[in-house]
Amino acid sequence: MKWPPLSLFVVVGLTALASWAWRSHVAAEDGQLLAQRAKPGDIRMISSETCGWCTVARRWMTQQRVPFTECFIERDAQCLADYQALGGRGTPTLVVRGQTVTGFDRARIIGILEQAEPNRQR
Repeated sequence: MKWPPLSLFVVVGLTALASWAWRSHVAAEDGQLLAQRAKPGDIRMISSETCGWCTVARRWMTQQRVPFTECFIERDAQCLADYQALGGRGTPTLVVRGQTVTGFDRARIIGILEQAEPNRQR
């Protein structure tokens, strides 16, 4: 069996590194935007104790200093009732200024927050 040339491994490695760096850059920019636009009370995350994506979202928003509140459907009857009233299609379910986002979709959350600043007069 003949192995691919070393240059192929170098190209693949550099591509992977560049992709990781770009994703990190975009995540940091998203974090800055969310931290600037989100005010306390704007984001509520409905979570499940067994939800890996909830853990990712919680850690990311905490690291980026994005204000949010969180409740767990297994611990809080009101949280479970709210989750079911929203259709209960998966966790995390985020309620961003009254709009529901199923899953941790940073772009959608930013879009909602950019639509209109609360209590801002034009």
